[in-house]
Amino acid sequence: MEFEPVIGLEIHIELNCATKLFCDCPNNPGDEANANTCPTCLWFPGAAPRLSEQALEKAALLCLGLGAELQPRSAFDQKVYYYPDLPKGFQLSQAHLPLSRGGGIEILDEDGEPRRFRIHHIHMEEDVAKLVHEMDGRLPVSLVDFNRAGAPLVEIVTEPDFRSAHQAMEFLKVLRTQVRYVGASECSMETGTMRVDANISIRPKGTDQMNTKVEVKNMNSIRHVGDAIAYEIERQSAAVGADEAVVLHTRLWDPDKRVTVSMRGKFEGPCVPDPSVPVIELSPEWIEGIRARLPEMPAVRAERLTREHGLSADEAGMLSTDPEVAGYFEALMGAGVAAKPGLHWLTTQLLPAVKERQQELGETPVTPLRFAELLQLLAKDSINANTAREVLGEMFESAAGAAEIVAARGYAQISDRAELERVVAEVVAAQPGAVADFRSGQGKALGFLIGQVMQASGGKANPKVVRELLVGLLG
Repeated sequence: MEFEPVIGLEIHIELNCATKLFCDCPNNPGDEANANTCPTCLWFPGAAPRLSEQALEKAALLCLGLGAELQPRSAFDQKVYYYPDLPKGFQLSQAHLPLSRGGGIEILDEDGEPRRFRIHHIHMEEDVAKLVHEMDGRLPVSLVDFNRAGAPLVEIVTEPDFRSAHQAMEFLKVLRTQVRYVGASECSMETGTMRVDANISIRPKGTDQMNTKVEVKNMNSIRHVGDAIAYEIERQSAAVGADEAVVLHTRLWDPDKRVTVSMRGKFEGPCVPDPSVPVIELSPEWIEGIRARLPEMPAVRAERLTREHGLSADEAGMLSTDPEVAGYFEALMGAGVAAKPGLHWLTTQLLPAVKERQQELGETPVTPLRFAELLQLLAKDSINANTAREVLGEMFESAAGAAEIVAARGYAQISDRAELERVVAEVVAAQPGAVADFRSGQGKALGFLIGQVMQASGGKANPKVVRELLVGLLG
């Protein structure tokens, strides 16, 4: 019997708010343990939660950015379970009346065709504390860090529309980009601001039946999500093929052994309305005010970049995955840089240099205007590509402009034909073997001779003029 997988995702995203969801404690989970706590997030008797307006606005922006419909009324419930990271015995979450319903994301399927995957709902909830397990030779001890307790989260619950690991991974990539665009979260799985659970089951291909699912947690990269889904599909298929029952439970992904391992049975505790947090009522005017704050989303931006700057669909799509990079590119265009060389130098030279120096693009001293000046010198043949790379490196260390650095260092390119004719003639005279190779049809000899001229000129010769002069002289 042939099986097909049925996969749904639950994506937890930490909102980049200044404070926690229900108190004024700083939302900085990485600070010194238990530094950011108060009676509310420690849930002392009598402490009253107060919903963060900023968290509500960022969550609403996220929902609208994913095409979801904000609900006029939403409310928090007490999701009951008992675990040391939640000492009050319940988590405040929107189980019955979520913030939004619907929405979805379009991706390219394995066959290259567009396909839309649906979102069931998006709700807000508080994060739990962090357990720290000490195993340093003493008796094992588990400690609790409450810095993360009460951090503002949204959970995105998809429909079980996915049929492959590829689809789930592509969905997460596009979702991450969309959320970053609206400015609601950094969505980093490595640092924990985006966490993904996958619910996986299998069924006979071509049927509509729903079978017992297994939830896989503890995946800290999109690649791990794909690997865990692929492994679980094989594991469940083998189990069903051997007449073994698939039991509802939670599993963890072990990236070293590349297997899922059993964690615990699936516990569903009671979930009751919370009396301490008022019902959230959103007016149509408030919703439209939030909608007006939405930026141009990636697909729309990619289409415009293609139309306005002549980029290919792949080029525009690649640029639009990162709003900061796309914004930098558009600033270059505004400064008069041609699209194709601007894109090439941005992606192959500037971005690697920024990463090498462990900087962020928005914080680098090489601003779009400074970089545009360098590219314009290159376009005018005032400098060659090798010199442009040298100048770029110096621009990270100096506040001087590109033209100023070129003048101070004597980097200006030599394009004077009379001067270059003299250097070319000297190189040709000194390299009879390479000249003979070129005249016998060995194309590599021309590249060697150009290199010799560049070396003789201290790297300042205009390589286009050098090529013309060599071909004219030897042809």
